[in-house]
Amino acid sequence: MPQTVDYYLFLLSPWAYLGTNAFNEVVTRHHAKVNYKPIDVAQTFNKMGGVFPNKRHPSRQRFRLDELKRWSEHRGVPINLKPAFWPADQSLAAKMVLAADENGSAGPLVDAILAAVWHEERNIADMDTLREIANECGLNGDELIERAETEEMDKKYQATTDEAHERDVFGSPTYVYEGENFWGQDRIEFLDRALAK
Repeated sequence: MPQTVDYYLFLLSPWAYLGTNAFNEVVTRHHAKVNYKPIDVAQTFNKMGGVFPNKRHPSRQRFRLDELKRWSEHRGVPINLKPAFWPADQSLAAKMVLAADENGSAGPLVDAILAAVWHEERNIADMDTLREIANECGLNGDELIERAETEEMDKKYQATTDEAHERDVFGSPTYVYEGENFWGQDRIEFLDRALAK
């Protein structure tokens, strides 16, 4: 059986975006299966002791931007530090990802949504934009939206968020492998080592 990584993330997370290529490279090399699990941002910050970026001390806000620049250069991933549509309501996008994950097609959609926010200046709270993104990934945007708007997906989104909190997930991205949490795209190398064992 393939090794399995549970990938909890906010679809608005610049850190998840910056880690995209490195994460994909690691899971591809190890032939690992990924369960894509977008979770509610506000609930996670409020329940798990987080502070929203705009509520942090100015020195912490400046350091965050410095680190984003450093990691963008280190990973070779371009980033817009002040995207036009951030923050935005990620709930429909998240439920579309959960729907796509039912048949194993969520990976490209997650990557495209993150890039839409942090590189392409697209609004992931807009249904038409999400439909376009899904179609660009070779998925059926209309079908995904229809599935995402069901009560079942509402419940699944909440259940996934609750599950994350029960597993001590407090930030994005968090990669969980064999019960061990690897928080942050700067822990991908540690995940790589764990998968190699």
